[in-house]
Amino acid sequence: MTITVQPTQPCRPAPGQHVSVSVRVNGVRHTRCYSPTLVGGASARCPDLRFTIGRHPEGTVSRHLYEHAEVGGVLELGPPAGEFVLPHPRPRRLLFIAAGSGLTPVLSMLTGLAAEGYDGSAVLVYYTRTPEHVPRRSELDALAELPNVEIVHAHTRSDAGLLRGRFDPAHLTAVAPWYADTPTYVCGPSELVDRVREVYADRGSGAMVKTEEFTLPTVALNPGDAGGEVSYAASGVVAANTGSTLLEQAEAAGLTPEHGCRMGICHSCTAVRLSGCTRDVRTGDVDSEPGRRIQVCVNAPVGDVVVEL
Repeated sequence: MTITVQPTQPCRPAPGQHVSVSVRVNGVRHTRCYSPTLVGGASARCPDLRFTIGRHPEGTVSRHLYEHAEVGGVLELGPPAGEFVLPHPRPRRLLFIAAGSGLTPVLSMLTGLAAEGYDGSAVLVYYTRTPEHVPRRSELDALAELPNVEIVHAHTRSDAGLLRGRFDPAHLTAVAPWYADTPTYVCGPSELVDRVREVYADRGSGAMVKTEEFTLPTVALNPGDAGGEVSYAASGVVAANTGSTLLEQAEAAGLTPEHGCRMGICHSCTAVRLSGCTRDVRTGDVDSEPGRRIQVCVNAPVGDVVVEL
């Protein structure tokens, strides 16, 4: 679904940044991060924000918005945040690779480039199941009309696009043979992001890739992570360590720590680890420095841990 929001105070995220959106469901405040595009022109003091949100079966916020968002409704917005943004000065050539809802920050970048009169060349390779699964098609088609923007549709369940199937290095060879020397922005599921990173690393061009992903990779926790106890010092709650993330364990213990994206992007869930060791579920790295601020959504306790929550 796509919704347009009129901020009551100026909120101008840089193209590619995200904004936290909060709703109340059964009296509980829930927050998630979405990447908007600006509506109203580059010169507008307080532009509208347009969000495209994929509905997930277990998504509390996405399901609530899908079922209850209406004209005149009120949402709570946080300040713009995120480092998935374009550099200055702009490169003369840019490549974007996206899948599914990963389109949103990339679309923001492309519309931002168009608004500022970017005269370099930009190519987007966008993966969806079929043409019917392409959101905001009219905006993509309008961008494709620009002489320096190429939109390449790749469909995994249809032959209607220029490319067919999931991401493959041959796709880049076909539509962007110069990719290894070009700044490349990738957003989508972790499988896509990881595969693109591998392809560029094999070419010695890993530094060219900047990524953002909307799902956590599946990481097998070390069997030694579970065991011991997790103590939430500010709440006085102590629970057996199950090995899942600190956020998940805190929620299971009845706590409601502040959080947003749940994927380590927005940094709204940071808390001080007073003692013990934690593992970053994205990288597998462990750390035990007392007093360090960590993101509870992407860190799992290893044995006994005390965190200031």
